[in-house]
Amino acid sequence: MIVDEKKYNIIVIEDNLGDFFLLEEYLSEKIKLPTIKHFERFNDFKDSNESLNDCDIIFLDLSLPDKSGTELVEDVLKISNNIPVVVLTGYSDFSFALKAIALGASDYLLKDEINSAMLYKSLVYNIERFKNIIKIKESEQLYNDLFQLSPQPIFVIDATTLQILDVNQACEKLYEFKKEELLNQSIKTIFKDEETIFDNHQTIITQTHQKKNKEKIISEVKYNKIIHNDKEAIIIVSNDITKSIEHLNEIESQNTKLKDIAWIQSHIVRAPLTNILGLIKLINETDSVNDEELLNHLNQSVKELENSINEIVNKTHTM
Repeated sequence: MIVDEKKYNIIVIEDNLGDFFLLEEYLSEKIKLPTIKHFERFNDFKDSNESLNDCDIIFLDLSLPDKSGTELVEDVLKISNNIPVVVLTGYSDFSFALKAIALGASDYLLKDEINSAMLYKSLVYNIERFKNIIKIKESEQLYNDLFQLSPQPIFVIDATTLQILDVNQACEKLYEFKKEELLNQSIKTIFKDEETIFDNHQTIITQTHQKKNKEKIISEVKYNKIIHNDKEAIIIVSNDITKSIEHLNEIESQNTKLKDIAWIQSHIVRAPLTNILGLIKLINETDSVNDEELLNHLNQSVKELENSINEIVNKTHTM
């Protein structure tokens, strides 16, 4: 016969010594060195200084001298925290055993049907099941933390109706709605584009959104289809790019002004400058510095050059 050599720390809360000895014998048949702690009353278990940190599983009789029924199950579950509790019951308590499961007990065993194989199977199954439950809870908590603490606004919407199922704190802050105001509302309350379509598996689109105060913002939206509470849903991450767009528009405006300045420099400034250079050459060649007509042309070209320079300066100041 194969014996499990893994170490198990087991608590049995059972007032009937005969039933306890039978459980102990069954456990010893399947487990090489089980560590079993026995309590006959609930108060003995509650007042025990023994740490439950190393406990793997608790077997609980539903009827104890000092407490029984619903109250017993609830109080043991409060103390046991993340330790699986398997209730032990007779046929007369079978209906309540099902109620114990609803209260949070991990499993139930009928005393008259227990044997070593059944007891060992229940022990291993419920220990492993509880480990997985804890992992799932930790995973859900991690998801919730990532969802709520994300600096980017996140929506979860119904894939069919587009109703909002959940939003995070960043979403409330950006759009200035309270969570309760958005739940079960259409996403079109915020997404103001005429066509709000989420048909691809994963993509990024730019949309116009509206805050509670009617202010319009431009948002870059990334979305993906997920399963939320057993329903097909869409998770949407919104990134407000309004200021970035305004900044880009400002840069484009400045670039246009720079192009105008460059055109002035290359065309308008060049013309009077060319005239001046030509007049100077003519003066040097004809030796007619006192010629009034040449001086007027030179003066006119200088004024044109001055005006062009002033225009460049003025355009530069407006940037």
